[in-house]
Amino acid sequence: MNEEQSTLEKILTAGKAEFLDKGFKSASLRNIVKIAGVTTGAFYGYFSGKEALFAALVEEHAKAIMNIFMFAQEDFVKLPKEVQAQHMGVESRSSLNEIVDYIYKHFDEFKLLVCKSEGTSYENFVHNMVEIEVEQTLEFIEVLKSQGKNVPDMEKPVCHMIVSGMFTGIFELIKHDMKKENAVKYVSQLQDFYIAGWSKILGL
Repeated sequence: MNEEQSTLEKILTAGKAEFLDKGFKSASLRNIVKIAGVTTGAFYGYFSGKEALFAALVEEHAKAIMNIFMFAQEDFVKLPKEVQAQHMGVESRSSLNEIVDYIYKHFDEFKLLVCKSEGTSYENFVHNMVEIEVEQTLEFIEVLKSQGKNVPDMEKPVCHMIVSGMFTGIFELIKHDMKKENAVKYVSQLQDFYIAGWSKILGL
């Protein structure tokens, strides 16, 4: 490792520790520089400020999770409409397993993303996933109706409440520092609960 890499790694390591301890809003750039053992000038040679450092720690992983999530959404939409009802929960279960596995390979970064990102552009990360899921769910309901299924109307706020509850539950595993084996079991049980609930609501 050359000196430039060493300085960058020191800043990233110090930033991660400071953000995990205090959250983005309360984290001190002065303290990050002090922990890293570098000058403020050296810091600004790599990052424009505190948020740029935070982004360097989480952006790659935020994109990775969103890609897994979106691929599952796209795979479901690509299915023939007449078989989508039989696949409800199949693609999402596979993607959730992949997401949980990824999270536990990069747990600190997701702790930052989910629990410590207030004041950054990432603080709505989970909310953005919820919004995408809500739109896909409402589209799925319209598909069912187009097939002549007797599906009750669902207002968007109700759908948002249900979906938000599911995603909040999933990310509790990060907030509570759950062991991976427990997280895998709990997320599977949570999905069983929501699939059964949706089946009841949609009459499937």
